[in-house]
Amino acid sequence: MDAKRSLHAFPPAVMAPPTFPRLTRFLKSIFAPATTIFCFSVLLTFIFILYQPTPGPGALQRLGWQSWDAIVDRPVTADHVNVETPPTGGDASGAISIPGTPSTSPGVDWWNVTNPTTGQYDPVSLPLDVWDPLMPHDTGLSEIAATNCWIAPGGWPWATVDVCAPWSTNELDTTRGKWVLVDENLKMQGYGSLNLYYRRTRRLDIPLINEVRVVPDGQTPYGDGSSTGWSRVKVPVSPRGPRMFLWYKAEKTLQQMSEPDLKNIITEIDVIFGDDEPWYGFEKIEPPVAQGQKLSASVYITIRRGVKPPPRAPPLHFSHEGKFKVLQVADLHFSVTAGVCRDTPISPCPSSDNLTSSLIGKIIDTEKPDMVVFTGDQLNGQGTSWDSKTVLAKFAKSVTERGIPWAAIFGNHDDEDGESREYQAKWMQEMPYSLVQTGPKDIHGVGNYVLKVWSADASKTHLLTLYFLDSGSYSKGWLDIGGLIHGTEYDWIHQDQIDWFLEESARISAIERPFTPDGTKDLGELWKRQSFDQVTPTTRRLAKPNALMFFHIPLEEAYAAADVDSRTGKPLDVGNHDIEGPGNAKKQAGFFHKGILSAMETDHRAGGDAKEVKVVANGHCHLTDNCRRVNGVWMCFGGGGSYSGYGKVGFDRRFRIYDISDYGETIRTYKRTEHDEIIDEMVLVGSGAPPPYRSA
Repeated sequence: MDAKRSLHAFPPAVMAPPTFPRLTRFLKSIFAPATTIFCFSVLLTFIFILYQPTPGPGALQRLGWQSWDAIVDRPVTADHVNVETPPTGGDASGAISIPGTPSTSPGVDWWNVTNPTTGQYDPVSLPLDVWDPLMPHDTGLSEIAATNCWIAPGGWPWATVDVCAPWSTNELDTTRGKWVLVDENLKMQGYGSLNLYYRRTRRLDIPLINEVRVVPDGQTPYGDGSSTGWSRVKVPVSPRGPRMFLWYKAEKTLQQMSEPDLKNIITEIDVIFGDDEPWYGFEKIEPPVAQGQKLSASVYITIRRGVKPPPRAPPLHFSHEGKFKVLQVADLHFSVTAGVCRDTPISPCPSSDNLTSSLIGKIIDTEKPDMVVFTGDQLNGQGTSWDSKTVLAKFAKSVTERGIPWAAIFGNHDDEDGESREYQAKWMQEMPYSLVQTGPKDIHGVGNYVLKVWSADASKTHLLTLYFLDSGSYSKGWLDIGGLIHGTEYDWIHQDQIDWFLEESARISAIERPFTPDGTKDLGELWKRQSFDQVTPTTRRLAKPNALMFFHIPLEEAYAAADVDSRTGKPLDVGNHDIEGPGNAKKQAGFFHKGILSAMETDHRAGGDAKEVKVVANGHCHLTDNCRRVNGVWMCFGGGGSYSGYGKVGFDRRFRIYDISDYGETIRTYKRTEHDEIIDEMVLVGSGAPPPYRSA
C-alpha cells in the first residue's frame, strides 16, 4: 500500500490528535520551572524582608514596640523639660539670630536677639532602644540592671541577640521597655565586661526612676527610712575593690507625677572615668564604684535629670570699636587621669591637667578673648586617653565655664588611643559654646571648616575669615598594620583639601575696605565713625576680608627663609625656633604655593601681591613659638601651654594672642606666659606692620 492510499485508509477522527493531551503536556512542561521560581521568590522574600538577623530593608518598614509610638498624649512644652537659662546669645534650644536675620528690637545688638521659642524638639520621635547620651530624651527609665560578661556585649558577630543582656520577655519589653545597653564598660581598665542596662518607657502606668545611689555591700540607701520604691541591681557594679551595688527608686507613674516630679525623673545614664567633671548636663553619683589608684582611674556612674541642652555661642562679631581677640591654646595633651607634670620646676604638682586648666582660666580672665581656638593634641594619646569622652568633658572647661565661644582642630595624638575623629567631633559639637564643625565627608580629615566674624553694626558685614583644617596624624606606611602600629611620618594637607580651601575662598565676597560702621541716626551716639581708628592709608578698595588659618602640623615653608624687612634689612622672624628640630611632614601636596599663595584678596591687578590669608597658626612644636613671614604670609606657632605636654625647664608655658583691630585691618600678636609676662609683641598686618611683601 502506497503512502497516499494509506492516508485514506483511516477515518479523519483518528488523524486529528485530541486537544486535552496537548494542554496537559504544556502544563507539565511549565510546572517545574514555575514552581522553582515561586519557591525561590518566597525564599528571597523570607531572607531579605521577613527574617532579619541584621537590619535589612524590612527594618525600615517596622515601627516596633514603643520606639516610635506615643503612649503619652501630653504636649511638648518647655514646662516639663528641665532646661537651664543660657547667657546672652542663645536660648534654651540653642537658637540664635544669624547674620542676615533682621533685628526685631530697635536699638538692640543684633547678635543678642534670640528666638523666643524653646524646647523645639519632638521627644516622641526619639528611639527608646538606642543609647546615645546626646539625644534630648525626656522619657523616663523604668528599670536598671547590670551584667558581667566575658565577651563584648552584643554577642558574637553572627549572633542575632545580645547574649550579655539581662533576661526579659515580650510582655516586659512591651510594658517596661526593651533593655538598652549603656555602651561604656565599667571594666575598661581590666578584663571582661561589666555593663549597665536600663529600660525606657512612655507608658502612663509604669513607675519611673527618680533616684539612683551607689551603696557598699550590706547597706541600703534609705537607712531607717521607708524602702518603698527602692530596688537593688543584682550584680555588683564595682569593677574592682569593695563590692558596690546600684540602688534605684521608682515610686510614681507618669500619670501620678506633678510638674516638679517630671523635672526630677532620670532620663539618661552614662559612665565616666577619672575624678574630673562629668559630661555637660550630667551629675556624678557619689561614691565612685571604683576608687582611683596609681595605674587606674576612678570609675563613676553619671545620670541626667530631664533635658539640659548645652548653651550655644552667639555669632562671632567685632566689638563696637572694631576689635576682636583670639586666644590660641596649643597642645594640651590631657589624659583620662589627672595627668603627669612634665619639664616644670613646680613642686608639688599632683595634677598637670587641672593645673593647666587653672592657668588657662587665669589667662582668659586677664586677656578676656572673644574666642578661644584649640590647635590640636587636646588628647595625649600614647595609652593615656583610652576613653576619649572623659577627656573631652574636661579639656575645655575653663572656656565653657566662662561662656566664651571656642573652636578646635585635631592633632596627631587625638585619635591614636581611643575613639575616631568623627566620634570626637560629634561630641565636641554638643559641648557648651562650641563652634566646631565636622566639615565635608568627601575630603581628607575631620574638621575642615570656615567661621566668619561679623561687624557689630546693623550691616552685619563679614570682616574676618577663620579657616580650620585637619592636617592629619600619621602617614600610611609599611608599619600601618591594621591600625595597630601607626606610620612613623607625619601626615599633611592633601590635594582635595587644597581644592576645598580654594572653593571656600572663592565664595567669599569682597567688601569695601577699610570698613566704616553704619552711622545711621536711629542708633544715636553708638555708631559714631571711628575715623581716628581707621588704618592708613585711607584709600578705599574692594577686597576680601583678612583671614587667619589654623591647623596643627606646620608646613615645610614654616622653616623656610624669612622675608627681609626693607626698613631694617633684618629677617622678619620673632621668637624661638631653634630649640627643637622641624616638625613638618616630609611629604606635602604643595598647599602653601597651590593654596595659600593662590588665594588673593582680589583678582584686580591693582590689588598687587596681597594674599587673603595673612597668618597661619600652628601647634605641634611645644618649644617653638616664633612668627616668621614667608612670601608675605606669617607662619606662627602657639608654643606649649600645658604642663601635661613636654617642655623645658626655664621655658615658661605660654599662649599666643591675636588682637585684631580696625575692623579687621590690623592684626597684632604677642604671647602671655605662665608668669604673666607679655613677650614678642608685634604688628603683623596693618598700621605699624612691616612693609608689604613684594615679589621679585
